[in-house]
Amino acid sequence: MSKTIAEINQKIREGKAVVVTAAEVKDIVKQKGVKKAAQEIDVVTTGTFGPMCSSGAYLNIGHTKPRMKLGGGKTYLNDVPAYTGFAAVDIYIGATAIPDDDPRNKPHPGNFEYGGGHVIEELVAGKDVKLAATAYGTDCYPRKRLETWLNLKDVNEAVLFNIRNVYQNYNVAVNLSEKTIYTYMGVLKPRLGNANYCSAGQMSPLLNDPHYKTIGIGTRIFLGGGEGFIAWQGTQHNPGALRGENGVPKRGAGTLCVIGDLKQMSARWLVGTSMLGYGTTLTVGIGVPIPILSEEILKYTAVTDAEIFAGVVDYSEAYPQLKSEVLGEVSYAQLKSGKIVVQGKEVPTASLSSYSRALEIAGILKEWILSGKFLLTEPVAPIPGADSGVTFRALKERPIEE
Repeated sequence: MSKTIAEINQKIREGKAVVVTAAEVKDIVKQKGVKKAAQEIDVVTTGTFGPMCSSGAYLNIGHTKPRMKLGGGKTYLNDVPAYTGFAAVDIYIGATAIPDDDPRNKPHPGNFEYGGGHVIEELVAGKDVKLAATAYGTDCYPRKRLETWLNLKDVNEAVLFNIRNVYQNYNVAVNLSEKTIYTYMGVLKPRLGNANYCSAGQMSPLLNDPHYKTIGIGTRIFLGGGEGFIAWQGTQHNPGALRGENGVPKRGAGTLCVIGDLKQMSARWLVGTSMLGYGTTLTVGIGVPIPILSEEILKYTAVTDAEIFAGVVDYSEAYPQLKSEVLGEVSYAQLKSGKIVVQGKEVPTASLSSYSRALEIAGILKEWILSGKFLLTEPVAPIPGADSGVTFRALKERPIEE
């Protein structure tokens, strides 16, 4: 049995496509088996909603009168520094950027109440954002100062461009030390007081297509409440990570670089987030449709939380010191039960990723496809797989002689 994306798109246009979510497909496969289910189902929709630090947006604000060259000067959006090293009026605001006067972790743990992720949320919510900039002035760009209100509807281009999102599996974070620690995985209590994880598990896009058989460069996706595309593999893409017999990675593996029109998006699906003692980030909603081109693809989407495992990592010593030590492996079914056992101790669990929102995203994407407003795209190039030689490397430090 085989299908093509072109054939599935024709069925979508005719209103005949069978589309189910990644949650629904598990029961269908149990009831009907892989072969029959693959014949009937055309698309499986996935979803994830969680903090994704390597996110940001670039804007072209339009030229001032007289003209002003922001590059080489300093530019702020609601007092959060934006990067201007492109040209005259192109700027980029990163999710983890924070105001210059933020006390950071001087009073530990810092609150990090506002940053680039919050600026992006306010922009997509339609709020006015204060832009303040200084420049050195040139003959062709003489203006040196600018203060104005910026609204998303008034800028020329506004594009969400996230260089590492949708991590394919991730660590379960714990703390073996005697003190509370504050991390991007949340607050971790001492002596195995809690365990935090961050994945939608059986709903997560790359866990439903573990070998990137259908997901590639050019794939159209749900991004932040609007449409977006996969632009490249994400940074730290590590497809050669340890995998189970079912092909599903047991460690952090693939990542995606995604792009989309910020003006289409919604503050419900792009949420500025503060991490106590760590910094700011952006919580992002992403959904990826998986075309069922074969029985093999359908079988991958039938994976359940009980069949997806993650490594438990100590964030007080092993993680900060870049040690590859793992305290054990647990399934997402165990994590979602509310407790796991680590070193003989029962440890309560909590997720930084919202499973209910992941279900909602998959449901929205399903309705978009069924209504005919969202067609699938044929990837123009694959995402590098486990046999590609692509791997994530730690920095090779080379001392600089004075």
